[in-house]
Amino acid sequence: MKQLYSIETKSENETMLVAEKIANSVGKGVVILLKGDLGAGKTHFVKGFAKGIGYQGTVTSPTFTLLNIYNGGKFPVYHFDMYRLSSSEEANELGFEEYFDLKTLDGITIVEWPENVQGLITCPRIVIEIQKLSENNRKIIVGSEL
Repeated sequence: MKQLYSIETKSENETMLVAEKIANSVGKGVVILLKGDLGAGKTHFVKGFAKGIGYQGTVTSPTFTLLNIYNGGKFPVYHFDMYRLSSSEEANELGFEEYFDLKTLDGITIVEWPENVQGLITCPRIVIEIQKLSENNRKIIVGSEL
């Protein structure tokens, strides 16, 4: 990953504000890999991101559904949680590869736990890593791959 910048936040709200600002700086046809341990704040990041593109509904982790689609903003957000998958083949069998084709992607794809499906996402992508520094403090590292 080529690191572009990093920032520290001191609350869930600050993490969501950083995500809102990032959302305002990207357009459709973008894939974001969201990395971090359990409880790091990945879903709060997605909440802020969705708000940043104008989505006003509820954002929840798609741990059991694998994919939540948030319509109603400037463009759709496809929110994946690959935690329960064990391989890229498993994701391919579910037909997920269409969400990683930048030529046809009509929104933004955000993937939590991308390391569980290595090899599935081969397009250029933004990588955001959230590190838990303490109970409320996080370090958000933004970079790119390919």
